[in-house]
Amino acid sequence: MKVHVGTAATAEEAEAIARSLAEHLGVGVEVHVGDADEPAASADPPEIDYPLDDDLGPTDRERDLRAEIDDILDGGPEKYRDRLPEQGKLFVRDRLDLWFGGEDGTRGAGDASASDGGPVGLHFEDGKFAAFDDWHPTAPDGEAYDEGDRVPGDGLLTGAAAFEGRDVHFMANDFTVKAGSMAAKGVEKFLRMQERALKTGKPVLYLMDSSGGRIDQQTGFFANREGIGKYYYNHSMLSGAVPQICVLYGPCIAGAAYTPVFADFTVMVEGMSSMAIASPRMVKMVTGEEIDLDELGGPAVHAEHSGSADLVARDEEHARELVADLIGYLPDQAGEKPPRSEPKPPTFSPEGIDELIPESPNRPYDVHDLLDRIADAESVFEVKDGYGTEIVTAFCRIDGRPVGVVANQPTERSGAIFPDAAEKAAEFIWTCDAYEIPLLYLCDTPGFMAGSQVEKDAILEKGKKMIYATSSATVPKQTVVVRKAYGAGIYAMGGPAYDPESVIGLPSGEIAIMGPEAAINAVYARKLAEIDDPEERAETEARLREEYREDIDIHRMASEVVIDEIVPPSDLRAELAARFAFYEDVSKELPEKKHGTVL
Repeated sequence: MKVHVGTAATAEEAEAIARSLAEHLGVGVEVHVGDADEPAASADPPEIDYPLDDDLGPTDRERDLRAEIDDILDGGPEKYRDRLPEQGKLFVRDRLDLWFGGEDGTRGAGDASASDGGPVGLHFEDGKFAAFDDWHPTAPDGEAYDEGDRVPGDGLLTGAAAFEGRDVHFMANDFTVKAGSMAAKGVEKFLRMQERALKTGKPVLYLMDSSGGRIDQQTGFFANREGIGKYYYNHSMLSGAVPQICVLYGPCIAGAAYTPVFADFTVMVEGMSSMAIASPRMVKMVTGEEIDLDELGGPAVHAEHSGSADLVARDEEHARELVADLIGYLPDQAGEKPPRSEPKPPTFSPEGIDELIPESPNRPYDVHDLLDRIADAESVFEVKDGYGTEIVTAFCRIDGRPVGVVANQPTERSGAIFPDAAEKAAEFIWTCDAYEIPLLYLCDTPGFMAGSQVEKDAILEKGKKMIYATSSATVPKQTVVVRKAYGAGIYAMGGPAYDPESVIGLPSGEIAIMGPEAAINAVYARKLAEIDDPEERAETEARLREEYREDIDIHRMASEVVIDEIVPPSDLRAELAARFAFYEDVSKELPEKKHGTVL
């Protein structure tokens, strides 16, 4: 390295400059005085004795940093951590161990506790030192802070981990820090995590335990461009791009309650979870109603009435088990095929299907029993099982291939489609389509329910959404007419007009505007009323009903190629497996447009 100095420099000065620079920069240095070609002095860097491994190691600087990290890992004030067992919940660091503690994030394989240096499956954490200056004794003016001021990580953890062999982004509230409330630094971490998920195309786990925004610190994070409101913008951008799964561990109130409802799937935990637009105290202030949090927004409310909870877990362990099962049906991101598994035979033989389906269209049977003869054993995973129970929405595998099932449930109000069931089905179809999960419709319905109450409950609006979702889905679709396919029910359930790859019927199938009883009453009511003899009237009505049934019989529908095939019930599973395999890469195009207007 050549260095030129002023002409007034002496030889001693040139030599001192050369030595100093060589030592500082670690390179050889030549010092030239003025424009002289020859150097006035030169120096080589000092020799270092290698290897250094035996001589160098952490200094107090690193040891101090590790002590600070250990302090951060302890969470909020000790008194709040001590209360967690009474509330039946884990400390957030122990919760991460539950989720990511095993090798490759799989439970039971080399589990490591948080106290041993963090879960084995935890890749890294971001923002441990968020809000550090606000509370830590080694921060400026830190000596003024006491135990109650502890806000490590600003009460919110974010990072990346392996979960059941899948790389995921995660966030988790620390309930020991001001009840998991959200403030500026934690909000920033949350937003960064979401934005990175958009770039990586990896699923997101939200482990929520938050009382909402930190009201006394709301300036700077509530309504700002990069504030809490941006959470839900990012949720919207992530929706259908990567799976978002939320587990609730506590009271999620106001703004915090929107994350679970924006997620693709939400799990609530019995005796622990709740979510509501406002707290019971606020509800009383605004409406005068006195209600506790569980009645206001507990698992039963959202699993059975609002439909906001997809799954309800018994405890924290069970919540993890449910998500571990669920994620096995989902790809990492849109555009990828969902993961396949080794095929398994069904729980019960398909040869029992024909006997399972009653000949009378009005006699009930449980569609779960039908699924147990179609799907791979132990693969049926139902979501929203307590909401809109007239339709079953479930994932399963057929010959190892993930499939989304939309099935009418004859044990529930004869399988008629009510508003809640239509809404549930629409959302499930939409989600399956987003993540390339083929759809199987098992149709056995008298159609959409009629009456003043269902009109008030928006049967037309919610039925429209179900039909729209079925119409817009571009994944492979197979429809089975199991028995009744009456009215607009056949439209919503993937009928011939809705671009399914196949519509196949069982010999018990019927397709009609309405069932025989209703049709005969509508067409022949006056004629039957004119028959005075009760026996003659009954015989005439029975004859007309049978004639009508001949017109709507599945054989007539196959003869007129309304449907593609009638399949012996014992062959149904094999037939579906072959058709899903053949149409696996089917390509469908929607009209070029910005988007539809049906939400």
